[in-house]
Amino acid sequence: MSPRTQRTIGFVSFASLVVLVAVLPSFVSDFKAQQYAYVGIYLIALLGLNILTGYTGQISLGHGAFMAIGGYTSAILMVGNEQFGGPISGGLDDVWTLPFAALVAGLVGLAFGLPALRLSGLYLALATFAVAVAFPSAVKRFAEFTGGGQGINLFGEPELTGAIAGVTIFGRTLTFNDWLYYLSWSIALVAFAVAWLIVQGRTGRALRAVRDSETAAVSSGVSLARYKTLAFGISAAYAGLAGGLFAIANTFVNPDTFPIALSIFLLIGIVVGGLGGLSGLVFGAIFVYFLPQWAQGQDLGSLLPDFVVEGGEIDIPLLGNWFFKGTGAPGGPAVVYGLVLILLMFVLPNGVGGLFRRVGQLVSRRRLSR
Repeated sequence: MSPRTQRTIGFVSFASLVVLVAVLPSFVSDFKAQQYAYVGIYLIALLGLNILTGYTGQISLGHGAFMAIGGYTSAILMVGNEQFGGPISGGLDDVWTLPFAALVAGLVGLAFGLPALRLSGLYLALATFAVAVAFPSAVKRFAEFTGGGQGINLFGEPELTGAIAGVTIFGRTLTFNDWLYYLSWSIALVAFAVAWLIVQGRTGRALRAVRDSETAAVSSGVSLARYKTLAFGISAAYAGLAGGLFAIANTFVNPDTFPIALSIFLLIGIVVGGLGGLSGLVFGAIFVYFLPQWAQGQDLGSLLPDFVVEGGEIDIPLLGNWFFKGTGAPGGPAVVYGLVLILLMFVLPNGVGGLFRRVGQLVSRRRLSR
């Protein structure tokens, strides 16, 4: 498949995604709009992590901590931490805290990327995992800034846009969940476009060179220190942006909002979506958010849109609870989650993005054989 054809298909696919995102709230309930907003938030985090792991080859198990940094940054800038004895009074609207959340997390990522230059492979993975493990304790230790174990409550605060009265945009009143959906996906689509520009340009070629062979990259004039650190900074900034949105969506933050397992789920998401590609990450985000609920015995059909038509709703159940009968037992959801993940890796070893590339190659071969 020629590069021009690939760009055309990519543009059409992205435009189709934009249209789907724009019209979906009109066909789903308010609650499901909130669920799909979380999918958009996870997509942002996966985009950043894939730049680090999929394109640069640096394994990170600590991106949940970078999300937490972004979440706490947004929360503190909104309501302040003077109530805990901190120096920040807050008062910034939630949307305007998001650039700061990305900036703070990105700077922390750059700072972490410098010492991480000496590490690679499992050693780097363990170092980043240590950050995820230590962060909840650090939050509790500095309670005068973060609120400690009780966290920071955002519900009902005037800085939380639309939480009480909704939001009116272009004459249309949106509920808080619809507003959250459009905010999350608008940022996710812009983040997707920015990530595409990064990986398609000179920076992306340098990152792939570092991933494929550090020796060859150095001999070609690529600075390992510069691009490895840059990848950490970009990835952490994406995670911080997602964390800020996550805090807004949850309307509170505490150490349990960003558990250690979150870092593992994000890594699973980019593997499912496809390492070294962007097209499949939407499916990775869907997997990360919905599969744990599915594994707990929730009907998969209830996770899909209830398409509203005149006179009622049309339910589209695909799998019922009978398929997961018994997963309510201790350990049952974890077993189902693991089995589905193993099965998916057997069927799609290169993730959903790899499937897309394989289909494109088959189409290209058929055209050439004609």
